[in-house]
Amino acid sequence: MNDFLTNFAVQKQKEMIPSVTEHEKRKSAAVPEPAIRRMPSYLTLLRELSSEGQEYISAPRLAVHLDIDPTQVVKDLAYTGASGRPRVGYIVADLIEILEEFLGFNRKHEAFLVGAGYLGGALIQYQGFREAGMKIVAAFDIDKKKIGTDISGVPVFDLAKFRDLAGRLHITIGIITTPSSSAQQIADLMVGWGIKAIWNFAPIAIKVPSHVIVQNTHIYSNLAVILNKLEHSR
Repeated sequence: MNDFLTNFAVQKQKEMIPSVTEHEKRKSAAVPEPAIRRMPSYLTLLRELSSEGQEYISAPRLAVHLDIDPTQVVKDLAYTGASGRPRVGYIVADLIEILEEFLGFNRKHEAFLVGAGYLGGALIQYQGFREAGMKIVAAFDIDKKKIGTDISGVPVFDLAKFRDLAGRLHITIGIITTPSSSAQQIADLMVGWGIKAIWNFAPIAIKVPSHVIVQNTHIYSNLAVILNKLEHSR
């Protein structure tokens, strides 16, 4: 789930955060996507090590924990501006702070979700988003039985109210957890209503203009890979 947040964070660095310098924007733009996708794993591990009281970590040890080549670890972290000390390695607390800043996980990101069913409800209740600074502040649906209710304190509104609320609250992230038959229509509406980044969980690839960030997360596809590998391992 961190993939979308990472993509969005980097885009925020390049386009939407005034405090970022032009030099930092160029640096973010030059970071290969595979490196960005590995960074949340570094951050998760470092947080665990910090909670255990570990103060320093070397690139080789990080590599062992994450099954990555040590040279790759050094290259990845260098994109953030982090550098280790000879014979000591990286200071864990400092590296956590650097990664959180680089990824944008120390900033606040609010999102609207469309599709207040089982999957949508699970995402709303998922506590891990807090570690990335993201919060789903409202859900939307067309089912009259769901409209006016709430999921763990997050209100469910009629879809017709999305545009007005998005504008008033300056929401730029939209999450789609609808059936595939309506996903593209919802994506089109989101784009028209000013959403700049869409996280799509519907089992269909949506099409959006080039200026809109999109992350398609297809659970069925991942399940197919697991089942296929299991079948061929027998």
